Amino acid sequence: MSETHAPEKLQRKLGARHLNMIAIGGSIGTGLFLASGSTIANAGPGGALLAYSLIGIMIYFLMTSLGELATHTPTSGAFFTYGSRYVEEGFGFALGWNYWYNWAITVAFELVAVQFIMKFWFPDIPGFYWSALFLVVIFMINAMTVKGFGESEFWFSMVKVIAIVAFIIIGLAMIIKIMLTPGVAAFGNWTYKEAPFVGGLQAMIGVAMIAGFSFQGTEMVGVAAGESKDPKKTIPLAIKQIFWRILLFYILCIFIIGTLIAYDDPNLLQAAATENIALSPFTLLYERVGFAFAAGLMNAVILTAILSAGNSGMYSSTRMLFKMAQEGRAPRWFAQLDGRGVPMNALYATTFIAAFCFLTTFIGEKQVFNWLLNMSGMCGFIVWLGIAISHYRFRKGYIAQGYKLEDLAYRAKFFPFAPWFAFILCSIIILGQNYQAILGGKIDWLGLLSTYISLPLFLIIWLGYKWKNKTKLIPYDQMNVKPEQD
Repeated sequence: MSETHAPEKLQRKLGARHLNMIAIGGSIGTGLFLASGSTIANAGPGGALLAYSLIGIMIYFLMTSLGELATHTPTSGAFFTYGSRYVEEGFGFALGWNYWYNWAITVAFELVAVQFIMKFWFPDIPGFYWSALFLVVIFMINAMTVKGFGESEFWFSMVKVIAIVAFIIIGLAMIIKIMLTPGVAAFGNWTYKEAPFVGGLQAMIGVAMIAGFSFQGTEMVGVAAGESKDPKKTIPLAIKQIFWRILLFYILCIFIIGTLIAYDDPNLLQAAATENIALSPFTLLYERVGFAFAAGLMNAVILTAILSAGNSGMYSSTRMLFKMAQEGRAPRWFAQLDGRGVPMNALYATTFIAAFCFLTTFIGEKQVFNWLLNMSGMCGFIVWLGIAISHYRFRKGYIAQGYKLEDLAYRAKFFPFAPWFAFILCSIIILGQNYQAILGGKIDWLGLLSTYISLPLFLIIWLGYKWKNKTKLIPYDQMNVKPEQD
């Protein structure tokens, strides 16, 4: 294919419905279908609901901050571009690389999860083959035009949405039946033993971390802005719809599970301890209502959810690497587009990192799964910190240079409280990611390394760039706050 006729920019072919589903596809996956059970088992129905609600509020603030930035400057570089323009070049440089390997690692994590799931049907086939098959599928989808990718992600995510809506309808029907049954406490599980709050503050912090990881992916709309048809209209609409849909899904599902299943239910505890797909709280409720095929059905849905999350992750990380290369922060080779407007070289690099899932052949599925999960979770919180900081400084610089807030295509509410709230809560979660490793007298050095390795890596990249290029914090009156099309 000739490079002389290749386009120089990404193609703006994603509509509002594509943006909605890309974000939903990235954020609704194993975190909801599997981790929701462990949150209730660890913190009780009230603790889990409170933790998800608190993180949900933070996500709302972050999404409005991102909405203001993405409509003002729609670019596939998103966090890298905003950090470089409104904070400091080295900070943006580190954010870009952090986001790239965050989702490249997440793709690897999802491919390892595939191995667990496929054992449900094919226990004798080595997981290596399933990871390889799904990696090829995800690569081929991302090698299509952006419109083809958007359509595939739309339908992948639609399967998850239908499954969750069906679960909510069935769950609410079961709750109503309990309420109408004489002599049965409608919300007995909320007052059962130690409920609604179990485990105290430590359990709440742990559940907040799980909830935060579950919500990661909502920020993908910022990356997709660079290929959206009319970002000033589609981004605000997508921001509002994405947040309320995801929050509604999570809050209602946690409420239903906590109401119908006791926090110390043996099946729920076993699912939390073993990550058994067949014991997912979704599956447990389907079986209780009399659906004998629930385990196989939910397995298929969760498999689709993982494919969707991996698909979205491959897209976001590829676009981030492309944009960094385009602006000279990565090898220029990654900035090349083929004739259809797809950054294939960046896609090859991301696929290479995703192939780390094959380490399970040498190390073991469980260990690789936990390492990738910890690394990805920390990277995601760093990205959210970057959004909060970038938005706060952008707004300050925008006002300092005499621009009017009324001229913004989308204006985030609750400024400056919103970015400050998100910054403080993200910082607490980052620092408390694995507080258990330093309690009890003996420090778990391996646990600390697997949890926090992404944080020093981010700091090394940032400070290394800063030292080499002598970059400084950008003054408010010198920021480039002019609106610009990607």
